[in-house]
Amino acid sequence: MNPADYLILAVAVCAATALQGSIGFGAGLVAAPVIALVAPELLPALVVMLACLVTLLVTVRERAHLDLKGAGWALAGRIPGSVLGAWLAVAMSTAALSWLVAGCVLAGVGSAFLGWRPVPNRTNLVAAGGLSGVMGTATAIGGAPMALVWQGQPPARLRGTMSAFFLVGSVVSVSLLAAAGAVTSGTVAAFLWLAPVVLVGFLVSRWLNRFLDARRLRLVALIASAGGAVLLIIRLVFGG
Repeated sequence: MNPADYLILAVAVCAATALQGSIGFGAGLVAAPVIALVAPELLPALVVMLACLVTLLVTVRERAHLDLKGAGWALAGRIPGSVLGAWLAVAMSTAALSWLVAGCVLAGVGSAFLGWRPVPNRTNLVAAGGLSGVMGTATAIGGAPMALVWQGQPPARLRGTMSAFFLVGSVVSVSLLAAAGAVTSGTVAAFLWLAPVVLVGFLVSRWLNRFLDARRLRLVALIASAGGAVLLIIRLVFGG
């Protein structure tokens, strides 16, 4: 990658981290389509590795508001889902994985706009955790299922519980991807270079939490995410 590519990635990761720190999900929605455009060979491992860092930061910050029981049931589905996701990440071509990324983004955005509100009971949490595991490990976009189940929670509780869930899930996903050979030296180098950018985005999220309306921020993020997915589809269709 050239310096311009690294700059684009830095901006995307900073924005993605700020979003994740503000509403509890969305880092993959913002970052994955951009990475798929600039450096598709880094997917999905890079986004999942960065997610480990940002979710750790948010979990520590919101530790007093965690719903450990709910997160536990979701993790019961996440782990087997992650195994399937790791297999898909290795078995699929870069182009196919890019299509899957775009499709998952648009599905997540569409479901959010449709306003579906499932009850966060045991069955739905396990099912959403499983789907999140598949999507999160294979495409680095696993937030939508959990956001649908946990929507309506107080902001701090939503951020803390989702971050704790994604922290454990992301560690599992990275381990499985590494075992499958999907974590390369290039991925590790990119992660180390972008880790300070995550810290900047986390600090920005603290400022956003004080001054911005979470609903407006979420709307802007969803629109931006959909735009990124559309750009990715255009590139895939025209081979640019």
